[in-house]
Amino acid sequence: MTFTLPRRAAHRVLVRRDVPVPMPDGVMLLADRYVPVGAVNPPTILIRSPYGRAGFLGWMYGRAFARHGFHVVLQSCRGGFGSGGLLDPLANEREDGLATVTWMRSQSWYGGSFAMYGPSYLGYTQWAIAAETPDLRAMATQVTASCFREAAYVGGSFALESTLAWTTLTASMEGRLGGAAAFLAPRRTRRAVMSGRPLSELDLLSAGRPLPFFRELLANHADHADPESPYWRKRDFSASVGDVLAEVTMTGGWYDVFLPWQLKDYAAMRAAGRQPYLTIGPWYHAGLKMERAAGADALAWFRAHLLGDPSGLRASPVRVYVTGADEWRDHPDWPVPGTRAERWHLQAGSGLSTGNPSPSEPDRFRYDPRHPTPVLGGPVLLGNSMPRDNRRVESRQDVLVHTSPPLAADADMIGEVSADLFVRTSTEHADVVVRVCDVHPDGTSMNVCEGVRRLTPADRADADGVRRVRVELWPIGHRFRRGHRIRVQVAGGAYPRISRNTGTGDPLGPGSAMVCCDHEVLHDPAHPSAVVFPRVGAH
Repeated sequence: MTFTLPRRAAHRVLVRRDVPVPMPDGVMLLADRYVPVGAVNPPTILIRSPYGRAGFLGWMYGRAFARHGFHVVLQSCRGGFGSGGLLDPLANEREDGLATVTWMRSQSWYGGSFAMYGPSYLGYTQWAIAAETPDLRAMATQVTASCFREAAYVGGSFALESTLAWTTLTASMEGRLGGAAAFLAPRRTRRAVMSGRPLSELDLLSAGRPLPFFRELLANHADHADPESPYWRKRDFSASVGDVLAEVTMTGGWYDVFLPWQLKDYAAMRAAGRQPYLTIGPWYHAGLKMERAAGADALAWFRAHLLGDPSGLRASPVRVYVTGADEWRDHPDWPVPGTRAERWHLQAGSGLSTGNPSPSEPDRFRYDPRHPTPVLGGPVLLGNSMPRDNRRVESRQDVLVHTSPPLAADADMIGEVSADLFVRTSTEHADVVVRVCDVHPDGTSMNVCEGVRRLTPADRADADGVRRVRVELWPIGHRFRRGHRIRVQVAGGAYPRISRNTGTGDPLGPGSAMVCCDHEVLHDPAHPSAVVFPRVGAH
């Protein structure tokens, strides 16, 4: 399916740069206004960004929408690109966003309603004010969520690579690197995390200087990993998603770091009786293909809800791309109606099937934090997250592999995936990483989805020392083709996607004590370890 922009008469665009917008504390934030020449009372699109206003953002967001007859306000968030105040990521977006809307209402060009647009952090700035602005009529959010805590602490683990990459990017964009920072930040981050240096020094290697946001998360790791901490309560807008009255369209990607929590936002709106639109494609976080599709979706959405022209809207609110089948499908809702949970049990002899497990000995492996289990493919904030061949990881002694026989028929799985494992570990602090792969007839093992759960003493064991662990994996829309095999990996790490587990509860790594962890994964009738798939179709 091709996403194309509706054909409309293009407007010439005038740009008013560096427009000051006052905040209640006296700080001035700068904005650029894109004015469509000849448009009569054009509706406004507000875009709030920490990544500047010129270059790519100015062309793709400012000029693109203005050429189609919308008045665009593209504003730099506090502390960056000419806007005053101190950069404190996520902390001021509600107050600054509401003040910006108040300012817009006082302007002669404001027509009484507006929309908001943007991916990632730009999407977060939308959720920060959406429940408190009745004149917000439409939102187009992409690869984002109403709270970023769970993406920073996936399953309780620290998302090292993505967090360091983002702070490195924001620190570099205003310097001499400019727009090149988006390409250089992933390389610099990877070099830093593979250096073997302590976590507390990685920002010096990746950015050349201390990064306050990164150091804040490390210094208060235990507090910030708690969703009830004051730090995150100020930055979490998930509780107000159901109160949003604006019409919302969401674009996500199967390989995006925010997808699980974007889908929770969708579910919250549905529970409140709202009907957002949802599109999930074969995209990762910073991919240009996603940007093009999102722009087309947003333009049709804004025309429908700001200009009264619904001709560009599709009939079904949910559209997903099914990888493996390589096709788009439309559905009335998410989760997809008719989906059923199907348990695929780990079996003796490294097998995997829907049958009940037979009596068998546990599988065992040792995780060594000094040589953490690496990861290949999977969601990262910056860089290409498309699937990769995992055979090199699967050959390691610290990775368990369970594989099904070749499938007799296609198996379509669309929805949430989880693992229900029975484990015994030699340390109370341990990580359980689960990854699903699609094994092709030639043996190539391509990752499909993954998840992690960080265990602590709070995860109680039974009298035999066994803990039942639920691991939430990334949602999928995938067809395992006939003749392919389904493979499940279980490991104790996924470095540098997540920080190494030292086995002691101290997250800082080299320089602290490190303890190896012996893992046992049980799969017998009393301990039926399984991965639970969302099966669509055949029974």
